[in-house]
Amino acid sequence: MTGTKPANPASLLKGLGYLTSSVSVALLAVVSVKAASESPWLMACLLLGAATAVAGMVLRWRSHRLEQKEDGQA
Repeated sequence: MTGTKPANPASLLKGLGYLTSSVSVALLAVVSVKAASESPWLMACLLLGAATAVAGMVLRWRSHRLEQKEDGQA
């Protein structure tokens, strides 16, 4: 036993939601690459937009986990 508590179902669902959103951003970016490849600016915007969307979801998930830890739930 490692002494860790089982995951809270609500926290697990929130994490799965963020993961699902991240995958959807990646899929939409893949579909858009062909059109964006015609312009370096469009490609840069596509890549930066997808990266920042995923980074934002990771930050939101991490802040959720930190709040849980502060409340003694994690």
